[in-house]
Amino acid sequence: MREITPRIALELIAHEGIVTEAYKDSVGVWTWSVGITDASGHKVFPRYKDKPQPLEHCIGVYLWLLREKYLPPVLAAFGTYDPSEAELGAALSFHWNTGAIGRASWIKRFVAGDRAGARKAMLDWARPAALLPRRRLEQALFFDGQWSEDGTALVYGVAKPSYQPSRGKRIAMRALVEDMFAAQDQTALSKVIPAPTPVTPAPPKRSWFDRLFD
Repeated sequence: MREITPRIALELIAHEGIVTEAYKDSVGVWTWSVGITDASGHKVFPRYKDKPQPLEHCIGVYLWLLREKYLPPVLAAFGTYDPSEAELGAALSFHWNTGAIGRASWIKRFVAGDRAGARKAMLDWARPAALLPRRRLEQALFFDGQWSEDGTALVYGVAKPSYQPSRGKRIAMRALVEDMFAAQDQTALSKVIPAPTPVTPAPPKRSWFDRLFD
């Protein structure tokens, strides 16, 4: 498996949740959508401050970044090994969260054939302790093929003036994500340079892909 699938995309969304406008994370970094920050290469602040975006735009930018910025280093870390869908999904989740797939010892151990050592070493990246549940889910997916996504995600609002995420609402996401994959193949997604969409009702019969160019 060398490409992102809807199931992989949904797994990461389940871990991260979605915030449709810019907020400050636990250390004050402006963040948006599925945990996207300026470090991704897509400008978050002030682009999305006080400007909630449609879910289609949030997910469209996320998919573009996942394929263009995060998939290549993950595939490079696997080398000539061809990962399964579960292995690729877990490695992408790890890299999306840490940005460290290139220096993580667990992937090097796995590629070298040390499966037991790799399983154990993955949990070395469970600091702070709040990350341990996520690492265990990634561990179970990578080594045991156990998916945790159920096709839904928590979509959060933003409390002001603190700009911290407010209480989330669980939303069904599978149909939206699968429709987006069906509408545009990954080659088309790679050509997108996302831009924010205005906070106005979308004209009828316009796809999420069309709105990325607004």
